[in-house]
Amino acid sequence: MSESRKKVLEMLAQGKIGVDDALRLLDAINGGGKEKTDDAGARSGGKPRYLRVTVSPPEGTGAGQVNVRVPMGLLRAGLKFTSLIPSEALDKASDAMKEKGINLDLRNLRPEDIEELIGLLSDLEVDVVTERGEKVKVFAE
Repeated sequence: MSESRKKVLEMLAQGKIGVDDALRLLDAINGGGKEKTDDAGARSGGKPRYLRVTVSPPEGTGAGQVNVRVPMGLLRAGLKFTSLIPSEALDKASDAMKEKGINLDLRNLRPEDIEELIGLLSDLEVDVVTERGEKVKVFAE
């Protein structure tokens, strides 16, 4: 293992950097891989492959960091599963969403719609600090 990689892992273990920063540094040490990434972590020139959610607790709290990486393929698979849902259940789900102001009928979703959604997610970046000092990030990569 190179000295640079050890240094990054030590900084991560000491809590000086977060998991995302460590991954970016390790990627840079390894030559950046084949795909360049922008600030949001999305692959430039391509569709994102993952939706990433991280929650970093305030320093000194001793709480662990949350790091979730959801494959975009789950969205595609979810579309296929809608064909297995009984009509009555879809009606109830659509009605419940309409009550919340979301006009979406899952029966009308097409694969092209999901691909468009995944493409648009590459521009998504949410960066929030909660009242308790937690740093929450949501982005596509």
